[in-house]
Amino acid sequence: MNTKRLFITIFVSLLFITEGQADYISLATTTSTENSGFLAYIIPIFEKKFNIKVRTIVQGTGQALETGRRGDADLLMVHAPAMEKKFIENGYGLRRYPFMFNDFVIIGPKEDPGEIQIANSSVQAFTEIYKKNLLFLSRGDNSGTHHKEKQVWEKTGLIPKRKDEWYLSTGSGMGATINTAVAKNGYTFSDRATWLSYKNKNKFEILLEGDPELFNQYSMIPINADLHPHVRTEKAYEFIKWLTSDQGQNLIKNFKINNQALFFPNFKAEK
Repeated sequence: MNTKRLFITIFVSLLFITEGQADYISLATTTSTENSGFLAYIIPIFEKKFNIKVRTIVQGTGQALETGRRGDADLLMVHAPAMEKKFIENGYGLRRYPFMFNDFVIIGPKEDPGEIQIANSSVQAFTEIYKKNLLFLSRGDNSGTHHKEKQVWEKTGLIPKRKDEWYLSTGSGMGATINTAVAKNGYTFSDRATWLSYKNKNKFEILLEGDPELFNQYSMIPINADLHPHVRTEKAYEFIKWLTSDQGQNLIKNFKINNQALFFPNFKAEK
């Protein structure tokens, strides 16, 4: 009898564990949502409301898309539209859900030896950095930020080479790259949210902002269950529907540091 009761207890416990494990989604998300504190702000509210845990995989957008290709995440939160569209065209994701934005900025030492702050555009600023061989720290990690940086370089027609001593690739996330830029007194390219939430600014500041070319759109992409039947599509859509709802969009709007908004909601429902 004791053996039978023990078996039943173990079976029921395993059943609850299995059910508990099923009530979660895996979210592969860009580093800026982590570094800015956005995930720590938004996820507990969702988990409490829906009783669905969110397991985050924090990596650059390129890596997040690769995670999605393998079916190792249920949902992506990324910010490289061209890469995202190709991902969907290839059948890995169901569709893009643009839901918030901010912008990219060029940051550097306050004394600004390259006079980047008087540039009229990001292309002009990058041109000055190239021609003057000013120390520049690139993420170099195929992230959304790195992808946008490369787009700006392409527009200058001046592509940095590995042999260029002034151009250093960190292969790291945004926070670590800013750290390196501050330590070496160089320039770098950042999303605004990570910069605003970064504490060790020292004598660094935003030197160029407001260029329309530096618009930074964030989107969510659910993974295609036809390719990966194990993905939790229904629960992923619960997260999407909530973050694109009035409540979710208002939460994004109210996420601030020192009374400065880090992201701006912009989901538009299909009519």
